[in-house]
Amino acid sequence: MHGFVLREPEVAVGDVDKEGALQRLRPYHEEAQRALGMGCWPLVTAEQIHGTKVGLVDELTLRQPEHWPLAGVDALITGLPEVVLGIHVADCGAVFLVDPVNRALGLVHSGKKGTELGIVPFTMAMMEMAFGSRPRDLVVQLSACIRPPAYEVDFAAQILEQCRVAGVPTESIHDSGVCTSSNLNLYYSYRLEKGKTGRHIAMAGWSKLARDPQPQSQTQTWSV
Repeated sequence: MHGFVLREPEVAVGDVDKEGALQRLRPYHEEAQRALGMGCWPLVTAEQIHGTKVGLVDELTLRQPEHWPLAGVDALITGLPEVVLGIHVADCGAVFLVDPVNRALGLVHSGKKGTELGIVPFTMAMMEMAFGSRPRDLVVQLSACIRPPAYEVDFAAQILEQCRVAGVPTESIHDSGVCTSSNLNLYYSYRLEKGKTGRHIAMAGWSKLARDPQPQSQTQTWSV
């Protein structure tokens, strides 16, 4: 169960910092979480510092909500059902990593710097260590993010290539193909709005009732 929440045009975000914007957007993100059928599940997020640290969301993590968002983390992985992983983006990419064989999930914040550092393949490696996830079994989805010509680096293409090199089958790698600078009615763009903007939230979680070994690859989008 997963989604990518679009811009909420009724919420003013041009006069606040990231935390202020997230506070204003929280009710809309919570409504989207309910619409996705995950409203009663805990939502664990990451601090996101453009690094390579991966946070394991396990039973201990769930008992310590005072430590959410997880400090210094740019990716989250879990093997637990009925837990929502959340990543906030506004031009950077949110990368969904789904292992239908071992019922494991990864959700990654990867922009220019994170992509250069290899945060996505590193997260895959952490999933293999933690859950036995093999790249050939993964389904990958890349969200809307900034792309050329609006941005000088095509880190979206780099992410897709990193996935292929890591061993994810080409047919299991999916890209929205959308540039966040293309439509400010639907998307937040940190670059175009000079840092004074909101954040999308990417969310993903496994239901305890899930049985299909081949989940749908298309990411739903919500504008609540």
